[in-house]
This record gives sequence, structure tokens and C-alpha cells, in this order.
Amino acid sequence: MKTFKKYYEIPAEPEEVYLALINEQAIRLWTGDEVEMKAEEQSEFSMWGGSIVGKNISFDYGKKIVQEWYFGDQQEKSIVTIKLHPHKKGTSFELIHSNIPEEEYAGIAEGWDGVYLASLTDFFKED
Repeated sequence: MKTFKKYYEIPAEPEEVYLALINEQAIRLWTGDEVEMKAEEQSEFSMWGGSIVGKNISFDYGKKIVQEWYFGDQQEKSIVTIKLHPHKKGTSFELIHSNIPEEEYAGIAEGWDGVYLASLTDFFKED
């Protein structure tokens, strides 16, 4: 199992980024795809038409989200922790994704950089 950890800068305040990560309508806007999300602990979610599925573990309003992401019949839970910190350019988005299956790691890392965070960052960029 592997862990992916990285910091990103998003040009919006932490509370705005947090709401964009937990609000189903907002997620639809920045992903452009089907979403099922409830900001309730232990609720299951689905993003990008089912490409990402899991369970919401905990929320700390405006600061932190912890999720379990599912990888088939994997025994060890894959945990995604997102921490949002105020930054001079908006938000420092701290990502820790642990227990990624070895064979999934490259695709997951690429997905975080090239799809998930790219789409979220573009959503907040001013034209």
C-alpha cells in the first residue's frame, strides 16, 4: 500500500473550498458529472458518475474532511484526508490519501493532479 501526500493552492477562501467539496450542487458544477453527496458522517458518496465512491467519515466545518474511498474488495481502508488552511493566495489544500493499492497508485496520483484538483482550481479561477 502507498500514500499520496501533496499541497495545492486554490484561489478561494477555505470556507468556499470546503462548501464546494461537500455541496452536491457545487460538486456538479466543478466536475460536470453526476454526483451523490451528503455532508453527513457515515453517508456514502459517488462522484464522476461512479468513478470515485466511498463513505464520509468526518467533517470539521471549513477545515477538514475525512473520507474512505473504496477499491473493490480491498481489506485495508483507503483514507482521504483533506485539510484546508488559509493562505495568502486563498487556500492551501493539504491532501493525504493513504492505503492506495500499489497497482492503483499512478492512476490515483494522476487523477488528483490532472482531474480532481485541476477541476476544483479552475472552478475558482477568475476569467
